[in-house]
Amino acid sequence: MEGRTALVTGAARGIGLACAKAIARDGARMVLADIDAEGVREAADRIGGLGLACDMGDAGAVDDLFEHIGREVGPLSVLVNCAGIAEPGDFLETSLDSFRRVIGVNLVGPFLATQRAARSMIEAGRGGAIVNMSSINAQVAIPSIAAYCASKGGLAQLTRASALALAPHGIRVNAVGPGSIDTAMLASVNADPAALEMVMSRTPLKRLGTPEEIGEVVAFLASEKASYITGETIYVDGGRLGLNYVC
Repeated sequence: MEGRTALVTGAARGIGLACAKAIARDGARMVLADIDAEGVREAADRIGGLGLACDMGDAGAVDDLFEHIGREVGPLSVLVNCAGIAEPGDFLETSLDSFRRVIGVNLVGPFLATQRAARSMIEAGRGGAIVNMSSINAQVAIPSIAAYCASKGGLAQLTRASALALAPHGIRVNAVGPGSIDTAMLASVNADPAALEMVMSRTPLKRLGTPEEIGEVVAFLASEKASYITGETIYVDGGRLGLNYVC
């Protein structure tokens, strides 16, 4: 990816940071964005890039982010929409504000970022690649994270629709759907042997995935190695979605 500029959102830690590292190793100039201003700047310093604070659930902040990138960096060739939140709770007690926050960050944010990035790619006339961070919960549901499941299901369709809309401009749009990955979001599961055993019972490969394994798939989809792939979601889940029953 020499000579290309990539933006990764949600890049201060976890899967987002792993995506940024993998793409940086392929030679791209990196821009990292995250709501954690200090964390994203430290991450950008470590991998060599620009770190910018942005709440992807705030439409004005997303506009400001792309204005800054346009002024200071130039057009993007790659966008990775990785910023995401989950607010677990009882379905009947979930507030409308909580539901809207999750949808705002996980679905509206990627929509706005995809629009802005695509416009800059079209103006530059070089095409590009967009990768969305989906989840196996686009396919299977957990009642305590209904908004998260809804957001990832919507993101799967946004990936398909935007891939069709942007194909004439040479812009590919794909998604990666992680299963159980060893991140801070799964820390409570890791600390509970019974919960971890339950996760392993529904994971044929019998282990958690790593952020780096997700990052490598994202980097592949962002690269010319995936030049004939668009509108697809690749599930990196240790075989979970193929599991019909648990022994």
